[in-house]
Amino acid sequence: MRNIVRAYIEKQQLLAGDAPVLVGFSGGADSVALLCLLVQLGYRCFALHCNFHLRGDESMRDERFAEEIARKLGVPFYKTDFDTTGYAAEHHLSVEMAARELRYNWFEEMRSCLGAQAIAVAHHRDDSVETVLLNLIRGTGIRGLGGIRPKNGYIVRPLLAVSRSEILEWLDQQQMSYVTDSTNLSDAYTRNFIRLRVLPLLEELNPSVKTSIARTADHLAATETIYLQVVEDARRQLIEDGNRISITRLMEYPSPPTILYELLKPYDFSRQVADDVFLSLEKESGKMFYSPRFRLLKDREYLLLSPIETVTAQEYTLSIEDVERNNRNGPIELSFHKTVITNDFNIQKDRHVAYFDYDKLSFPLTLRKWQEGDWFIPFGMKDRKKLSDYFSDRKFSRIAKEQVWLLCSGENILWIVGERTDNRFCIGKTAKNVLVVNFFTQK
Repeated sequence: MRNIVRAYIEKQQLLAGDAPVLVGFSGGADSVALLCLLVQLGYRCFALHCNFHLRGDESMRDERFAEEIARKLGVPFYKTDFDTTGYAAEHHLSVEMAARELRYNWFEEMRSCLGAQAIAVAHHRDDSVETVLLNLIRGTGIRGLGGIRPKNGYIVRPLLAVSRSEILEWLDQQQMSYVTDSTNLSDAYTRNFIRLRVLPLLEELNPSVKTSIARTADHLAATETIYLQVVEDARRQLIEDGNRISITRLMEYPSPPTILYELLKPYDFSRQVADDVFLSLEKESGKMFYSPRFRLLKDREYLLLSPIETVTAQEYTLSIEDVERNNRNGPIELSFHKTVITNDFNIQKDRHVAYFDYDKLSFPLTLRKWQEGDWFIPFGMKDRKKLSDYFSDRKFSRIAKEQVWLLCSGENILWIVGERTDNRFCIGKTAKNVLVVNFFTQK
């Protein structure tokens, strides 16, 4: 078995060089085998033991046993104590999840402190098989069917190449003792139920079922790598400007519902919501979908993503002092410049620059969002127009409308910022003073 583990470490590139290796060491059969094997393979090991104080005297027995085995092997021994139930209650976790979080947090602290190259834990092939079945029951999708990974950051698992029965047989040959966690003999936990009841039934159908599942998991892990590459390629091709997904190009991909779910998953959209979004693609525009942090609008040709923002103020006041001193405080960046009209005065044709007859303005100016019923007289026209009609004519999406700011003078709209000014405040033949306003958009 030593040769199998050595070859697996080399194949998966789990360990290299002379830097120490930390070993999660409970004193159970798997961790005893792992520590012994790594010592025999010549790695400089430190044994790390966690006492979770969940099994009374048995927890103390395990601690004393683990320390004694480490001493016999000549391995430095470190241990820590946790109030696991208290931590679980404080952080609203199950005891099992609390223990896992506490263990790996401490392992990482010790890795950094001791300058270790990796943290070796004793998961074996049967653990991976159980994980595959557990994830299959939970419906986790392809990401859960590749089994336990040999390496995850600094966490390495050198024993995934061998089974539990091979470990026990090797320990017997080495005449190495170990302790048994009594909770492993109970089928009250889902994983134990799979180990003690489901797998024995499957072995009646196929005595080599564990090997078959492990081999299938390896294939699925390779398939997942290809799958994720396709997803990332789709993310680069389909998401434009960081927030637009082309519907037409999405439909050109194989299994567009799956691609859509993967694109939306980083924005916290559930599978059910992603499926609802897909069903909306052939329907009318305007449907909005939500995740805890984002919203998605089904527009004509695109799906538009935007963060859900808490608006702290709907209206911002700009006093005459703010304007004349060019104070740029506000929800968007505007600059103000008051000037006198001269013979060489020139108007720049740019929708991000607006010009107003200063003497027609009423202060303070305000910046606000648009409301139903708002109207203005578009520059160059004589009749009023509702903003809702203007937005409709310009094919504004719902999100685009929500992002619009209005610069107002009293009750009158001066400028749909970055879009169009009001004709009533334009520079006429009698104008003497001009207020020039620049709108700086984010790049």
